[in-house]
Formats: sequence, C-alpha cells, structure tokens
Amino acid sequence: MTLAIALGGCAAATPDWATIAAANPAPTVTASRETDAVATANADAADDPAIWRNAADPAASLIVGTDKRAGLHVYGLDGRDRHFVDAGRVNNVDLIETRIGGEPAVLVAASDRNDLAAARIALFRLDTAAARLVPIGTVAAGAGEAYGICLAARGDGVDAFMVVKDGTINQVAIDLSGAAPSGRIVRTMKLASQSEGCVVDPRTRRLYVAEEDVGIWRFDAAPDGATTAVPVARVDGRTLVADVEGLAIAPEGAGAGGWLIASSQGDNAFSVYSLADDRYVGRFRIAAGALGAVSETDGIEVARGGFGPDFPDGVMVAQDGDNAPVAQNFKIVDWRQVRRALGLR
Repeated sequence: MTLAIALGGCAAATPDWATIAAANPAPTVTASRETDAVATANADAADDPAIWRNAADPAASLIVGTDKRAGLHVYGLDGRDRHFVDAGRVNNVDLIETRIGGEPAVLVAASDRNDLAAARIALFRLDTAAARLVPIGTVAAGAGEAYGICLAARGDGVDAFMVVKDGTINQVAIDLSGAAPSGRIVRTMKLASQSEGCVVDPRTRRLYVAEEDVGIWRFDAAPDGATTAVPVARVDGRTLVADVEGLAIAPEGAGAGGWLIASSQGDNAFSVYSLADDRYVGRFRIAAGALGAVSETDGIEVARGGFGPDFPDGVMVAQDGDNAPVAQNFKIVDWRQVRRALGLR
C-alpha cells in the first residue's frame, strides 16, 4: 500500500491525516469490537479479512484474517484469536462454502506470495467446529507476485481470481474432487497498473477489481465472458482517494440490489456505490469510540444477515493499519451503523 508522501529528494513523511480528512468530510461510525492483534509487531502486517457466517449459531461465526508476513489467524466474532497457521507471506484471503473431496466444507483461499516470481493459491479447509484451518495444498496461479484474491462458485467447482501485483488477473478453476487440489488458468484479464482488492457478486457474476491509483473496474466473471474492463469509479481525490484497496459487497434485496464498498485508503474513508448502476452513494469513516479509529485500511469484508443480538443486520470487518501501541488488527462494525450514516434503504 502507498501511505507515504514523497518530499522531493527527502525521506517520505507521514501524511497529515487530519488535514486530508478535513478536505473530504464524511459521516462516521464506530467499531463495536476488535480482534486480537496479528502476530507480527512493529510492521505493516495485517491485511485482509474474510467472514464465515454460522447459520445455525450466528454468534459463533468466524473471521479469517491475514498477517501478510506470517500466516493466517482465525478469530471468533468476539475478536479472540482462536487459531494461527504459519503460511508465510499470504496477502489476501477469501472463503466460500463448497465441497472438498465430495463433502460439504468451507474452503479458504489465500494469495501466496512466498515466491515473488510465481503466484500461488494456498488452500485450507476451515474446521468450523474447532475454529481451525487445515492446509490442503497449493495451486499455481501464473507468473508474478500474488496480491489479491477472491472466490466464486461455478457449478460444483470454484473459480479463484488471482490479482497479480502488476494488474494481471488470472481466473483459476480449482478442482477439489481429488486427494489433492488442482487448478488451471481458464482466462486472463489485465489492468494497466498495480491492483489488489477484488470481489465477486455471486448474483450477477460480476467481478470488481481495484486498480490502486486509478479506480475500480468490473468484468464479467464467467470463464467465457468478455475480458474488457468496465469503469465503475475513478480516483478523483474527493469521492475516492488513492490508494484504492479492499472491496466488499453488501447485497440488498433481489437482483442486483445493494452496495459496493471500497477502502479509500488515501483519506482513511470508505466509498460506497450502487451495485445496480455503479452510482456513487456516499462515503463514511470509522471513528474513535469505545475502540480506536480505523486508518490506513487495506482489506475489508461485509457479510449480511443476523450475527446475534449485537449484529442483527450484518457486520463489516476492516483492517486497521494503526493500532498502536500493539500490532495491527481488524475492527468489527455493526452494519446498521453504516446504513444509518448513509441513509441506505
């Protein structure tokens, strides 16, 4: 992520967040809970979350978060760290309910950047009862540094969209039917510069990708679909400020209803767009309350539905890049607050 402002020939300086925020006012919400800090201290380490909703017991839902220098954490909805798996340099993460070896399971996929010249996808089964990640293997995902990743169901299988750091997007069909997973690249798309965040709307089969200094694009997620990028939102320094980082979908109603949320990292805000027509809806910030404010956000995730009495309409989880005096973590926001702040209906 790009957080520093270069000063002609001098060392980079920390941005004046107060000045940047004052230039781009936005309503605020506050975090209700936060996770334990990631394992790596004194570094930019926490990056991206994914949420598994326990339909039988929503309050027992789980959050998987990356420490991009060390591995993956599994947190309870209370924020407590339940499990850590040493996976090395894994950057982004997503999960999906599918079948592994013919049995119903929750698949977790992370962008594996342990080899900067060869992108791979690290795959795990989420043991939802024990809140543990069980490694099941890795699959190749093309040349270059693995950066962003998002998943989509396709028939009985899963497509992984690997966003390579240079803006290449490889669609990888993952086969989980055998003793070990396998994958093959079925399509490649390309953006012009560094990209990372991505998300698929499963209802419309639209893939959204964030090109960090440029804006947000969407593609047809079908393996035989067009590879042309359609612009959704441009970095304009006001409604969306570079870097554009994490993306999340908040569905609403039938069809294509709901919102696309983007981390406007350059001014510590989150920009919201209509999924129906790409219209800009508004923006908000996560301010200090009972817990600290959220800033320098990389990955985000939103899950709708009941998550117990404290989160009856869904949750938003956001990486917090400044969680001093301890290491970075993830903040958990009641989705009702966002709806109220922006007047979403």
